[in-house]
Amino acid sequence: MEKNQLKYAQQHLANERTFLAWIRTVIAIVGVGFLTTSLHFTIGKYRDDRIDLISIVLGMFTCTLGIVITVLATFGYLQKKRQINEETFTPSSAQVILIAVFMVIMLLMIILYFLFIKF
Repeated sequence: MEKNQLKYAQQHLANERTFLAWIRTVIAIVGVGFLTTSLHFTIGKYRDDRIDLISIVLGMFTCTLGIVITVLATFGYLQKKRQINEETFTPSSAQVILIAVFMVIMLLMIILYFLFIKF
């Protein structure tokens, strides 16, 4: 097993870079949620229960999405590590589709927030 790891060091390093890219994505997603919620409650001049609820749900959703992506990225990293060692490869279409669906939901929530906000 260790011979394969040395033989495929470049693939293992690429796998680690991909994992770290997912972690950076999580940081950005959670940052957007935190920023949106924080700015809403600190700068918002008008209070509306609908907008307050959307802002809170958006913040919680981005944190939950961050957790989901972190777990999926970790499982994906470990799966790819095993596949590199076994000299097999299976694309992870389901994970990519799931994350894309969650991102669309998050973006729809942001659009909904801006539709209800009064400047």
